[in-house]
Amino acid sequence: MLFYRAAVDLSRRTLNYVAGLIRRHRKAIGSTWRLLNPGQQALLVLVYLRKGETFPELGAGFGISTSTAWRYMEETVLLLSARSPKLDQALRKAKRTGCTTWCWTAR
Repeated sequence: MLFYRAAVDLSRRTLNYVAGLIRRHRKAIGSTWRLLNPGQQALLVLVYLRKGETFPELGAGFGISTSTAWRYMEETVLLLSARSPKLDQALRKAKRTGCTTWCWTAR
């Protein structure tokens, strides 16, 4: 198997935000040790979400098993989804701020 490095077009701020979520979650659940630190786990998940690499590719690239790559991704996506507004809340806010149909289609 060959390994390679690749660039991901995301900001350091995004990486730090996701790593902070992971760090706080680990502290809250009392996790003392993981194969990847929060920054590496955040990078793994961001690579998966941005580039769509497979779990075997991610595992090989980060030196972990396929199942561990999947568990890290699953955990982080759940943390991110808990931070997002629900659809009905987002629509109510858009209506209050005067956003009409063109707001969604203009982007």
